[in-house]
Parts: sequence; structure tokens; C-alpha cells
Amino acid sequence: MYKPALRLNIEDKINLTDDEWKCIAEKAEIIKLKKNEFLQIQGSKCSYSLFILKGAFKTYILNEKGKEIIIFFSFENEWICDHESFYYQKLNTYNVKAIQDSEIFIFNEVNKMLLIKQVPKLVEFHIIMIEKVNFALQQRLLDLLSKTSKQRYLEFIERYQHKMKVISSRNLSSYLGVSHEFLSKIKKESKQ
Repeated sequence: MYKPALRLNIEDKINLTDDEWKCIAEKAEIIKLKKNEFLQIQGSKCSYSLFILKGAFKTYILNEKGKEIIIFFSFENEWICDHESFYYQKLNTYNVKAIQDSEIFIFNEVNKMLLIKQVPKLVEFHIIMIEKVNFALQQRLLDLLSKTSKQRYLEFIERYQHKMKVISSRNLSSYLGVSHEFLSKIKKESKQ
């Protein structure tokens, strides 16, 4: 039922034959997570590459004081993977937690490596996805270093206006790197 969304996402970047798609579909496991369930825990060894069918996630770290620092939000038709952990068998760098009930296709390390052998053009897909992640991280860093909190807030609500109901003020303030009180001030100023 959801497999066409995954195929469309992949074929937006590379072409697949029906046989290649069959290989991918056979290795994709669908799982459901409830709001606030963890997919991945910082410091653990289990890592996946996943495609979001429905729902939303936050990817974050806990600093030395136990405070959440949100790196990314991820929504339908997006991929999530802690690449360093996945490819180099290191401990997970991030926590990944559902912020609403979600359904995902998940590829474990063994299945992903088998797929790359069985469908070699997935290497091209992988390179495209790594580049996309790299660009997103660069933009996130540039935004944090060169834009005001208000500018980052306005750009975020413009980009994710359709998802604002899903993202709590606490999560948004963590993502923007401001206190909850300062976010309230930014919201108030933005309405004027």
C-alpha cells in the first residue's frame, strides 16, 4: 500500500527496473512507532536507514547537562540515517524519536549492503542522498552562524507551515537554539 511512495522517492533520483524494485521492496521492513517512541538512542549500536511513510521525527543529542539539542526534524517522504554509525559501526551519535504516530520503511545494515550488491545503481542514489544531507547540514550551520533567531524562526515556519501543529514550542525552541520564553517573544514580534 505504501510502497509506491518509496519507489517514487527513489525513482525521483534514479531509474529502477521492476526487478530492481522487487529486490528493494523485499528488503524493506515496515514498522509503526507511537508518539514519543525512540527509533534510535544516542550511544547505542543499532542503526538503520529509514524512509518515513507517515509521521514525523526529531533527531537530537543530549548535551552534558541533559538538555535536548534538536538537529533536524524529518517528515513524510524523507530519509533518516546516522551515516557514521551505519557505515562505520560506531555508536549512534543521535537520538531519533517519533513526535507523532509514524510508519516507516526500515533497512538494516545487512539488507542495505545486500541491496547495494544486488542493485548497484543504488550507489548513485546513496551518493545523491549523502550530498543532500551534506548540503542541509551546511545550510543549518550557516543559518546558525549568520542569521538571527527571528530570521531562522520565520524561515522555518515558511518552510514547514503545514507541519507547525506537529512541532511543540519546546521542540522548536530547541531547534532554533533559544529559550522557550525567547521563542514566545519572537512569535509575538512576528505577529505585529
